[in-house]
Amino acid sequence: MVAAHLERGRWGEDLAAAWYRERGFVLLDRNWRCPRGEIDLVVGRERLVVIVEVKARRTTRYGPPAAAVHPGKQRRLRGLAVEWLRATGRRGVDLRFDVVAITGGEVDVITGAF
Repeated sequence: MVAAHLERGRWGEDLAAAWYRERGFVLLDRNWRCPRGEIDLVVGRERLVVIVEVKARRTTRYGPPAAAVHPGKQRRLRGLAVEWLRATGRRGVDLRFDVVAITGGEVDVITGAF
């Protein structure tokens, strides 16, 4: 069960990365980790840096994937973004937080989600 979950997550991240690439973004980081957690994807285009949380589910049986990005998760992602910016030395960028919700094979990208 855990392996299937991890495989679905990787598959979802692949779909999300392709979606951004098709729109002219460059993948800056994937599965970036620090002691506070992990950022699924970081993509960029010109001055814009996007922190992307990917949620991939087979069905909506346990609710829509985007619902899993609750206020606590949003706070943690904001903190992780600060850590990522510090670690990479990026300054003077516009920062955006997106959620990519995948159900089955349907990709829903929520830009500026929070």
